[in-house]
Amino acid sequence: MTEKEKEFTNIVREHRSTIYSVCFMFAKCGDEADDLFQEVLIKLWHGFDGFEQRSNIRTWIWRISLNTCISMERSKRRSSSLKLDMSRDLYTAEDGDSRQMQMLHRRIHRLQPFDRAIVMLWLENMSYEEIAAIVGISVKNVSVKLYRIKEQLKNMSNE
Repeated sequence: MTEKEKEFTNIVREHRSTIYSVCFMFAKCGDEADDLFQEVLIKLWHGFDGFEQRSNIRTWIWRISLNTCISMERSKRRSSSLKLDMSRDLYTAEDGDSRQMQMLHRRIHRLQPFDRAIVMLWLENMSYEEIAAIVGISVKNVSVKLYRIKEQLKNMSNE
């Protein structure tokens, strides 16, 4: 294994939960999340040589992960394929907390991809400055968008 491959492997190991969290939020089932995860790894590998460390590696990984998942979602919408019901339960527990998590996940999943990305970053306790750097908007715009997203989530029905 080359030094580049070792470095890349270590970075993926260190940030795999972040990558998978993004993929999970954009996927409808576990298999789709796994496919997105692989796609993100491919994009990270192809961009690894070009990463000039002008930003934090974490910011770069978030940006690549989000952009890949958003692009894949857009291309899915354009293609006319049959949807298969995988009937995979993401949470096995039936307690109140699990039901609330399921409801929150369903609501977030109904947001537009860009809004979903912003709320995910916010749920990861990132600062408005970090969110702005990752999604490419101003800090003030992050604040306004988060306020609107929270209102939108509050007003959604529990479908």
